[in-house]
Amino acid sequence: IRDSFTALLRWRAGPGAWALGLVRMAPALAAYARDRDRGRIKAASVKEFLGGVSHARLEADAERFADAVWSKFMRPDALKVWNDWGARGAHRVIVTASPDTTVAPFARRLGAEGLIGTHLALDPEDRITGAFNTPNCRGEEKMRRLRAVYGEDVHLTAAYGDTSGDTEMIAAADEKGFRVFTGRP
Repeated sequence: IRDSFTALLRWRAGPGAWALGLVRMAPALAAYARDRDRGRIKAASVKEFLGGVSHARLEADAERFADAVWSKFMRPDALKVWNDWGARGAHRVIVTASPDTTVAPFARRLGAEGLIGTHLALDPEDRITGAFNTPNCRGEEKMRRLRAVYGEDVHLTAAYGDTSGDTEMIAAADEKGFRVFTGRP
C-alpha cells in the first residue's frame, strides 16, 4: 500500500485547500527539513488539515477514501502474501505510523485481526485537536506497541515494511520483508 495518510489528507482537502494548507505549514515543513522529526510534521499536518473535524466525520471520510482508492493502492503481490498468511491461520496485524482511524477501513477490508497505529487526540466534543495520544508509531515504537498489546514475549513469524520506520519490527521477525512488493495495482 502507498502512503495512505498523506493521500487521504490531500483527497479530503481538495487541490486549492491542499495548496493553501501547505503554504500555512511552511514553518513546520522548514523545521522538518532541519530535524526530520516525522512525528512533529505529522502533528502539524493533522492540525492543519483535520483540526476541529469530528472523529465520526473522519471515520466516514476514511471509509469513502478507502472505497475511492482501494484498486489504486493495493499491490497484488502484497495482497497474495497477506491472503496466503490468512489461509495458514496467521494472526495478521497492521502496524502503521498513520493514525489508526484513517487505516481502519483498509484493515477491515483486508480482514486484519489487529491494527496498531498512531492515536489522534480528541477534545471533549470528540473533535480532532491536532495532537496525538500516543507517540508516532514508527521505529522502536512499533515494537513497544506490539509488546504492549501481545506481551513482552511477542513472536513475529513475519514482518513486511517499506520505510525506515519498519526496520526494528522487520529485524524482530523470522521472515523479513523490506520493500519486497513491487507489483503495480
